[in-house]
Amino acid sequence: MRILNEEASAGRMRIQVETDEDIWHLYNVVEEGDLVTASTTRREEKSADKLRAERAEKRRMTLGVRVEKIEFSEDDLRLKLLGTIETGPQDIGQHHTLIFENGDSMDIEKRRWRDTQVERLRRAVNDSKKPRIVFVSLDQDDATVAVLRQFGLKEVTTVRSGRSGKQYSEKPQADGYHAEICAKLIPLMEPNMPLVLLGPGFEKETLAEDLKRMEPETFKRIHVYHTGQCGMVGINELMKAGMGADVLRESAVGVELEAVEELMTEIARNGLGTYGPQQVMDAALAGAVEKLLVLDSKVREQDLDDIVRAVEAQKGTVVVVSGQHDGGRELAALGGMGAILRYKVAE
Repeated sequence: MRILNEEASAGRMRIQVETDEDIWHLYNVVEEGDLVTASTTRREEKSADKLRAERAEKRRMTLGVRVEKIEFSEDDLRLKLLGTIETGPQDIGQHHTLIFENGDSMDIEKRRWRDTQVERLRRAVNDSKKPRIVFVSLDQDDATVAVLRQFGLKEVTTVRSGRSGKQYSEKPQADGYHAEICAKLIPLMEPNMPLVLLGPGFEKETLAEDLKRMEPETFKRIHVYHTGQCGMVGINELMKAGMGADVLRESAVGVELEAVEELMTEIARNGLGTYGPQQVMDAALAGAVEKLLVLDSKVREQDLDDIVRAVEAQKGTVVVVSGQHDGGRELAALGGMGAILRYKVAE
């Protein structure tokens, strides 16, 4: 993401979408009632002749739409903003849908920008410079390929080895299995992107050797870890256990999962962990919060600037946790807000 123009005090910001993940960040920032201006297509106004109007071709124009409804598609990573046209060359007062994908830009005007919204956009700018992480979680029979985005883990595909029992011819089958995994990985890989191989047994080590042999320029950063299970369960096991922390810390999700795991540990042992809006607010006002964890949906739906300012004023840190991964779901079960404390606060 790029912030092309920042005038938050005047209610305006201009944003350039540079990665798929930026769409998710914008979904968490744009609200009903905002005026969003962007280049779009709409049928040209014609005469009152209804048949001619229906046959009119679409042309590109810049429209400002007052947002009434917001839709986000995780599958194709598109943001739809539905509302009424307020500025533009035609059709003022009529409904229109703005659709945003990677490469698009928009102007967002709000009555008031919350600090948490501005901070989220700035964080998105920094996060977009970090490489995503690709996982292959495998054993001798199956390999699950997944991508760690800025807001969660996405399963891409499963490759099956085709082996059956102990009667398979190991070397030819292994080569075909690994070659197919390689073919699935190549479109996902970008320069300097880490690849994490994990699972039980020794299949992951063999795959690492084969990938380096088949595509040495593509697979320069391979990390291999042992887990008790394969598939998506194995990837979550790896991330929750903090294995490969140096690799995972390169992603926003890795930081979020680590923070949630720390919070859950403190709560379980009746230590320096608390949860719930009122308990966390009391701790923040007492200056006791070392790390504040807030679910992204709460930031999207509520004005939490006061509690964030209280924590940051006492040199605490704030972690906004995506609801799209296991850590976010655990935090949601606690009411969407928790804190790791410097010291216990009397109830």
